[in-house]
Amino acid sequence: MKPTVSDVHVSQALTNISVAFLQNASHFVADQVFPNIPVTKQADRYYLYDRGYFNRDEMQLRAEATESAGGHYSVDNTPTYYAPIYAFHHDIPDPRRANADSVLMPDREATELVTHKALIKREKLWAASHFVGGVWTGGDLDGVASGPGAGEFLQWNDASSTPIEDVRAGKAAVLESTGFEPNTFVMGYPVWLSMVDHPDIVDRIKYGQTAPGPARVTVEAVAALLELDKILVMKSIENTANEGAANAHSFIGGKKALLCYAAPSPGIMTPTAGYTFSWTGYLGASPMGHRVSKFRMDHLKADRVEVEMAMDQKLVSSDLGYFFDDAVA
Repeated sequence: MKPTVSDVHVSQALTNISVAFLQNASHFVADQVFPNIPVTKQADRYYLYDRGYFNRDEMQLRAEATESAGGHYSVDNTPTYYAPIYAFHHDIPDPRRANADSVLMPDREATELVTHKALIKREKLWAASHFVGGVWTGGDLDGVASGPGAGEFLQWNDASSTPIEDVRAGKAAVLESTGFEPNTFVMGYPVWLSMVDHPDIVDRIKYGQTAPGPARVTVEAVAALLELDKILVMKSIENTANEGAANAHSFIGGKKALLCYAAPSPGIMTPTAGYTFSWTGYLGASPMGHRVSKFRMDHLKADRVEVEMAMDQKLVSSDLGYFFDDAVA
């Protein structure tokens, strides 16, 4: 009888390849929208200046031997942050470690798993609190399929829509009310796909391309067109299905977009739409408030790899944001 493949070869794990679907860290944008501030305390106060005092014209002509016109400003010291601790762990039982093929690296895999969970949690927390309608007082518009009225705009998947004009109107509205022009545009991946194909954007960009190559609508090109420092596309996904059920993946950012001013460098008297206060004083946490630790669980006969994350994504100035809900159908 002719031998089969299974008779002459016993399947083994390939040592030069393995497959894991870890998302690219650049797909998560929360910490690029709300600049990170490392803090040594879990909770504290910060100061908020009333910009109205600084923008008022109060200078007067001064007659000889008279006092100059004077004024003041106010500081609000009631705003606070609180960085709760989020945590997740993965256990590596001794039998699993002892039986693992050489291609498997239980410690590395556990570390990748728990840090990936932290990235997803961080992004989801930001999206749930700040990438939604009813938050931003600089502007809050709803996309509609036709006939936009007050507080609405024509969804950008429609070729007759005006995304360039809509964004510029948002920039002008925020600048006029605050004195700061939005420099950051955040959008869900479905919104970016519509922007890439929109005829108004393609037409503006293609004339700057060198023939005969195709017009490349890149993030950098659109940011330059809209006079923004950066465009952030939320490409991160999450699986909303319970363990054991069929996977149900979706984009965390959905079909929304946010125009805002994000401080290039956090600092004193530096306005921004929001800040992320990361508690670094928590037993050796990183500047992002993360701490990954490994320790023995003798009663389980296993090693535990655990991630902890302590941070507060704080809305600082709601008038520095202009929100587009349901930006595409």
